[in-house]
Amino acid sequence: MPESVVLDPVDLHLLRLLQNDARTTYRDLAAQVGVAPSTCLDRVTRLRRCGIILGHQLRLDPAKLGRGLEALLSVQVRPHRRELVGPFVERIRTLPESRTVFHLTGPDDYLVHVAVADMADLQRLVLDEFTAHREVARVETRLIFQQWDCGPLLPPAPRTESG
Repeated sequence: MPESVVLDPVDLHLLRLLQNDARTTYRDLAAQVGVAPSTCLDRVTRLRRCGIILGHQLRLDPAKLGRGLEALLSVQVRPHRRELVGPFVERIRTLPESRTVFHLTGPDDYLVHVAVADMADLQRLVLDEFTAHREVARVETRLIFQQWDCGPLLPPAPRTESG
């Protein structure tokens, strides 16, 4: 699969509309973009197939589900070898508390965003699911007071001949 895909103005318009409301019908998308619904469906299908559209997600409020405390766990894995880090990542991804896992450069190997019920639950998670494993050398915890979503990742504007 290519690193990047050439997108024309219709593709970009579709992506901008879908980012703002992924539940928009093909008929409504087609009307807003100025193409036939069948053309709209074909284009969105192509954008999915080439990996630009990765899916649609339902976002849940962790606090309303009993997980009102969120934290970022900086994790150092030693030794940092593929045979250890692969299973580590897969194990962390299966934890219901895990929201996102990032593989990093620098002194920490991973940053794990977690959502838990309370401090006792966070302590249990760190001690039983992280530091209890030999490959985890260190975990540093940062509580999240508040977070904000940023705007959608808009595709780059098409380049002009003069720019």
